[in-house]
Amino acid sequence: MKQETLHQLLNRVEKPARYIGGEYNMVVKEQADLRFALCFPDVYEIGMSHLGSRILYHVLNGMEGVSCERCYAPWSDMEAALREAGEPLFTLETRRPLKDFEIVGFSLLYEMCYTNILTMLELSGIPFFSRDRGEDMPLIVAGGPCAVNPEPIADFMDAIVIGDGEEAEVELVEAYRASRAAGETKTQLLERLAKIPGVYVPSFYAAEYDEQGFVCIHPTNPNAPEKVVRRILKDLDGAPFVGKQLVPHMQIVHDRVALEVMRGCTRGCRFCQAGYIYRPVRERSKETLLEQAEELVACTGYDEVSLLSLSTGDYSALHDLLPEIMDRMEKKRVSVALPSLRVDSLLKEELEKMQSIRKAGLTFAPEAGTQRMRDVINKNVTEQDLLRACEDAFLSGWAGVKLYFMIGLPGETDEDVLGIAELVKKVSRLYFSLPKEQRAKGLRITASASTFVPKPHTAFQWCAQNEPEEIRRKQRLLSDAMRGIRGAEFHYHPSFLSVLEAAFSRGDRRLSGVLVEAHNRGCRFDSWSEHFKPDAWQEAFAACGLTVEEYAHRQRALGEALPWGHIDVVVTERYLQKEYEKAMAGITTPDCRQGCNGCFGRAYADYCQTARA
Repeated sequence: MKQETLHQLLNRVEKPARYIGGEYNMVVKEQADLRFALCFPDVYEIGMSHLGSRILYHVLNGMEGVSCERCYAPWSDMEAALREAGEPLFTLETRRPLKDFEIVGFSLLYEMCYTNILTMLELSGIPFFSRDRGEDMPLIVAGGPCAVNPEPIADFMDAIVIGDGEEAEVELVEAYRASRAAGETKTQLLERLAKIPGVYVPSFYAAEYDEQGFVCIHPTNPNAPEKVVRRILKDLDGAPFVGKQLVPHMQIVHDRVALEVMRGCTRGCRFCQAGYIYRPVRERSKETLLEQAEELVACTGYDEVSLLSLSTGDYSALHDLLPEIMDRMEKKRVSVALPSLRVDSLLKEELEKMQSIRKAGLTFAPEAGTQRMRDVINKNVTEQDLLRACEDAFLSGWAGVKLYFMIGLPGETDEDVLGIAELVKKVSRLYFSLPKEQRAKGLRITASASTFVPKPHTAFQWCAQNEPEEIRRKQRLLSDAMRGIRGAEFHYHPSFLSVLEAAFSRGDRRLSGVLVEAHNRGCRFDSWSEHFKPDAWQEAFAACGLTVEEYAHRQRALGEALPWGHIDVVVTERYLQKEYEKAMAGITTPDCRQGCNGCFGRAYADYCQTARA
């Protein structure tokens, strides 16, 4: 794209910094034999905050002769400007159209971004369906947590990486190079890709349905395995990280150094897809993390380092890491943040030490308001755990805490919903019961309640989601109960948005037609309230002869064929069934670190122990 054309486009948009590129630490390779467009199907501020994309950007650009460039979903003003000017969507590094790249890869983080993928393809002149793309078209690939049920977007993708991508993406690129050097057809290329562990080639599988719905998926090509096994990065400590982190020109959602301390979780919360699909736990050493923190602060100038994981408080060397990293960062006037803390994390001493640095926020996730409900979901924390954690925070100089809950969980009663307000009320009372001279000023409790969404490969994958009116009733019940609690505010999300998320989370290939219909009716950025069009979504389902209810609100039988059954995330279905049965009986399962619970089964038991070692 010419500079003059870009300027004309930028004059028409609200936030030009989303599209200009040129960020500090950006990588530009004018000479490359393979160009990879790394696409994020949401706005720049969110995509630039995604750690996985940062890692892949560094990994791919570290390959000789490979250029990796970025592209984010254009906001509605830029989409309109591109269409009116007849210009294609372009990357930030060299402003090349996506159609000119050998490989175009999408990150699948959230089901409600799927229509943005179609917008990005359409603006690039690339047909939606893989069957309609010829030999001259880029290879369209995807990966990310939503890939563990790839079926709703399977017809759009040439290949999908299941699991960790650091090694798999490199192997995919090398397979592409080898195929091109051999002069192979696209089908021959896909056969190469299907042999890479963790790579799913949807066109090599057929989905069958009857009058009741989904029946099965089976391979149609001899190179395609019966099941695609999730790719697991064994050595996290030795794995590539983000290199020199990109520094944006504008504020983004997570505008800080993000340091991944470990991957995976041993807790076993039954609703948590990430807790299952990122097993086993793999940690980075304290020495590696200290080195990465120093390097990233030096090359970015950020004044905050966030220690990331599913449960940072479970990092085995946390009590050794925190004092040292805080000491080093304090000298640079850099704060250390601990997001996603368990309420039973014992961090009182560390919180007190953090007073000398600018305080970042503290977030706790009790998830449920009653102990009965916490036992159902296997949260394995108590009310006293939360109150102790909050008291430690208040006495260590914090006045603001965020509390995350869910409503609509399996077996939930109104008493469980009201228990959320009671728990928030107890936190508020705790704060005001402390001596004024010992607590920080200005209590701020931000309580949010998301709607439970049944996710594939979890113990609750068979469960029906509450219908929209029931969700709204519970939201009103809780909102009324939260009124008058000193220092507290309450947030929740639109009910039908969560229903759509559930439908696409557990959907099959028939939903690809729904996505196209919704896209054609103007659905974009569905997770943004100003863009969400619930009526258009209902019309899209109806046009395809489907209903959102059959996907979101139907209780599925144990043993029923599931659209994601050909994807093996290594945690066995039998284990998930046992966890579901224990949940219905209110029986908890101990943390994996207290002894193996056998979630991997015999086939992967040794691997799990090796990975932990």
